[in-house]
Amino acid sequence: MRRLLLFFTVIFCLLSCGKSGDVVPYVPVNFQATLTDPRYSALNVPGGAVLVNGYGVAGLILYREADGTYAAYDRCSSYMPQNRCAVTLDAGNFTATDPCSEAKFSLIDGTPVKAPATRSLKSYSINVSNFEIFVSN
Repeated sequence: MRRLLLFFTVIFCLLSCGKSGDVVPYVPVNFQATLTDPRYSALNVPGGAVLVNGYGVAGLILYREADGTYAAYDRCSSYMPQNRCAVTLDAGNFTATDPCSEAKFSLIDGTPVKAPATRSLKSYSINVSNFEIFVSN
């Protein structure tokens, strides 16, 4: 009887541990574009941001920071990512809003700045060389 109880306790713990629905899923990202392309002209000035569809879970946000470096985030909100709600850029391009929950995220580092989100946007590696921008994970 004791072994049976131990068996069911272990099974219960294994099945209840870890929620797979609370993190943005991993998908391979390999995006490349030319910064001279007019679609990405906003990235030529600090504070500029563009949305790119078809990559990541819900698309990408590319952002040029004040110091001239770049950041790339998945548009999938970190709040209830299983809904795959794509964040949208706010006026001024300093924050992005999840239209499903109204959570807001800073584009400077991807951190949440308004509840209910508590996790940052998923970030990707970004490289810029010879007017080419590369985003990957």
